Amino acid sequence: MTAPKKDARLIGMQYLISENLFLTLPDEEKPLWHSHEYQVKSGVLFMPGIPGPIQRQDMETVCKAYDKVFHFWQVDKGNNLPLGLPQLMMALPRDGQLYDELAKNAEKQLGISSAKEIGKREYMKGPTLGIHPLANGGGKGLKTELREPECKPADSVPRVFV
Repeated sequence: MTAPKKDARLIGMQYLISENLFLTLPDEEKPLWHSHEYQVKSGVLFMPGIPGPIQRQDMETVCKAYDKVFHFWQVDKGNNLPLGLPQLMMALPRDGQLYDELAKNAEKQLGISSAKEIGKREYMKGPTLGIHPLANGGGKGLKTELREPECKPADSVPRVFV
């Protein structure tokens, strides 16, 4: 959601799975899923409105997990409706990817501090076998593309009405 307010907009869908389930995925599927170890331990992933000690219990699970996220509303473009193609989103797997100004604005808006959270999360562990090399886009950028498959004309398909 855009923010924990009553006028918040659902902007995407996230699927979180365990490391064991991730390992059963076909290799061509794994790059579409991302890890959360960096986001959790760097303090940039938060659950707004949830008290820190309770949040950290959930973050221990998230730190070890993988997820796949589709955003269908790019609210930063200022549209009042979800326009355009849904996008597969990736997490931040390392330093230098989050714009400082964006992080500061989020901290101010949500009343949080990533810096204070880092020390409280350093004990957390990521996936038992380490972050899989095919996760996080396999280290490459991914792009969602719309393609039009060739379909038979409607008049070539028999119609049955009941």
